[in-house]
Amino acid sequence: MLLEFRHVDTHYGDLHVLKDVNYAIEPGEIVALLGGNASGKSTTMKTIMGVVRPTRGQVIYDGEPIERLATAERVRRGIAPVLEARRLFPRMTVFENLEMGAYLRKRGAEFDQDLERVYSLFPRVKERHGQIAGTLSGGEQQMVAMGRALMARPRLLCMDEPSMGLAPIFVEQTFDIIQEINRQGTTIFMVEQNANMALSIAHRAYVLQTGQVVLSGTAAELRQNPMIREAYLGELQVET
Repeated sequence: MLLEFRHVDTHYGDLHVLKDVNYAIEPGEIVALLGGNASGKSTTMKTIMGVVRPTRGQVIYDGEPIERLATAERVRRGIAPVLEARRLFPRMTVFENLEMGAYLRKRGAEFDQDLERVYSLFPRVKERHGQIAGTLSGGEQQMVAMGRALMARPRLLCMDEPSMGLAPIFVEQTFDIIQEINRQGTTIFMVEQNANMALSIAHRAYVLQTGQVVLSGTAAELRQNPMIREAYLGELQVET
């Protein structure tokens, strides 16, 4: 198992957000996390990255508990985020943003290899490498955000709403690239508002409601589930 939540509770003060949550993600999978407003999806991602600490339970990565580790140490161990709304450094160039993804690593042959991998996955990023990131389109910024995460050489890529705010043509392109990244060996845990698209590429999925896992199974099973078909037809209009 690459990542597990074992009976995780989280709180923001008195607000109980995640309630006895269990996830299990195997190496090589794409796992989607679906849910409505204030269901706890983004809190899940923050808990994985160490921005939020569990008040109960364990987060296990590669067989070891990590809930007390700093975010930088989690990145060093192979977990990288693609943040909601991209959150690039807008006054830096595309190349400088990619460099920041490798800030915990030394420059050298591996850096150059990873940069070439990013450029091969995202030819548009290579074309824009000297451009100020804040001047890019939303779709181009999403490519840079994904490329920046890949520069950390992650084993686990945590993606928070990768299709948010993108034009339809960029949504399809983004999901094609997510599949290619997965085929190249990176495990992906993805919060996504577009349930149909997420379930079309995921191996498995979990559904959160008010901080609790109410459904889980293969993507094919969930696509046929009456609750999913009723609640998540078309694009899911969801949370922060």
